[in-house]
Amino acid sequence: MAASAAGDRDQGAQEAGYEPDPRRWHALWVTLVAGFMSLLDVSIVVVALPSVQRGLHASPAQVQWVVSGYALAFALALVTAGRLGDALDRRRIFLLALSGFVVFSAACGAATGITMLVVARLAQGLAAGFMAPQNSALIQQMFRGAERGRAFGFFGATVGISSAVGPLAGGVILALASGAEGWRWVFYVNVPIGILAVLLGRRLLPRTRPAGRQHVDLPGVLLLGLGVLALMYPLVQAGAGGIGRLWWLFPAGAAVLAVFAWWQRRLVIRDSQPLLDPRLFTTVRGYAVGAGVGTLYFVGFSGVWLVFALFYQDGLGFSPLRSGLAVTPFALGSACAAAVAGRLVDRLGRVLTVGGLLAVIVGLGGTALLLRLAPLDIAPWVAAPAMFLGGVGSGCVISPNITMTLRDVPVRMAGAAGGALQTGQRLGAAVGTAALPGLFYLVLGGGGYRGALVTALGAGLIGMAASLALATSDWRRDRRRRQGHATCPDDVANSPIHARQH
Repeated sequence: MAASAAGDRDQGAQEAGYEPDPRRWHALWVTLVAGFMSLLDVSIVVVALPSVQRGLHASPAQVQWVVSGYALAFALALVTAGRLGDALDRRRIFLLALSGFVVFSAACGAATGITMLVVARLAQGLAAGFMAPQNSALIQQMFRGAERGRAFGFFGATVGISSAVGPLAGGVILALASGAEGWRWVFYVNVPIGILAVLLGRRLLPRTRPAGRQHVDLPGVLLLGLGVLALMYPLVQAGAGGIGRLWWLFPAGAAVLAVFAWWQRRLVIRDSQPLLDPRLFTTVRGYAVGAGVGTLYFVGFSGVWLVFALFYQDGLGFSPLRSGLAVTPFALGSACAAAVAGRLVDRLGRVLTVGGLLAVIVGLGGTALLLRLAPLDIAPWVAAPAMFLGGVGSGCVISPNITMTLRDVPVRMAGAAGGALQTGQRLGAAVGTAALPGLFYLVLGGGGYRGALVTALGAGLIGMAASLALATSDWRRDRRRRQGHATCPDDVANSPIHARQH
């Protein structure tokens, strides 16, 4: 393990000589704006799909690829992009990916046919996937101690709010840009914001100087890409019966990922550089649990927004803008809580996530109950306080969990670690966005829109409850460890891959 040990000594030397960049907070806002755009584009397009279908004379299966193709390309790029940022220069990868995102956004808006739009969306999703892991890695690089918690608090708020506010943002754009071609502005809006972010990023973002000789594990890239593709492809094709037709891809994908894990362990034994170091999951405190909590949470969290859109627009006849306004209390609660939670996570730890998950479950469960029982003309407004409570809880889940998952990861591995964390979240989101709307339609015929809503939201809460069980188990284990003084806080610092970062 000579190279690994040398890397840790280099890491420790970098930490000891750390000097805060005076432009770090301005640089953070550049990355957050870019990250917000890329994550928003997962959900903002959903409300524009009917307009896209009419404007480009597309079939439902074709137009679904406008959403699912982006999500698929996004997820496939994350870990590889993170490793490239670690090995080369995060600033360079980020700016190239952001520039590509702007160009492909413009191509989406200018599409003359559905094939051109789908191809542009695939390229846009790939660019977003290359950009996303650099966000968390740059936070690792630019911040230390309590400041890192605050920075991850803003990052977590960006992740949570971008998902919740997508339907509202899409509704506002469609309301302002009315007409048959109004849907194009859902993509064009990225262009001026992205150009400004590129210009500011060139001035503010720090360069990365990796220690020692670096290379990228190409067999690992291929194995991980094939495994993730096999797991996600049936999910993104769920609306066209993909799960029933392509079920065999699930065990095939699991087998490929098992080979990938074996290959990564072999590279570690050979003292080589794996794409995703397996010791992240075994020796870095909080990483494995945090990745599991995030994946399970996104199973429920991501699917509920499609369910709400179906209920409000198809069931109650709301416009996209009014439908987005109905879920705005959740986004407001999440925004308020996430920034505060980032300051509290160092003091409260995992209990903050546990409390947040309880609040989300109570808030969304209460929302489902109120929408089921209250008169339809006032139901969304009666449910607003419960929705706000759910948002506050979500702000105490996503932001602190990201902080606790990544804060002990060595800076030299921050990109790959952030990419793996987000890959788990994207897989969870794919499961939720496939399962919950499918369940909604399954129940709709016999139970009506209210019954379908309650059933689908209840299924989403099961994923959140599983996340709560894992977080609670970790909290209790951590509390017993502290009470018994069984583990010294410096244990992580002595792990084979970690040099303490404080």
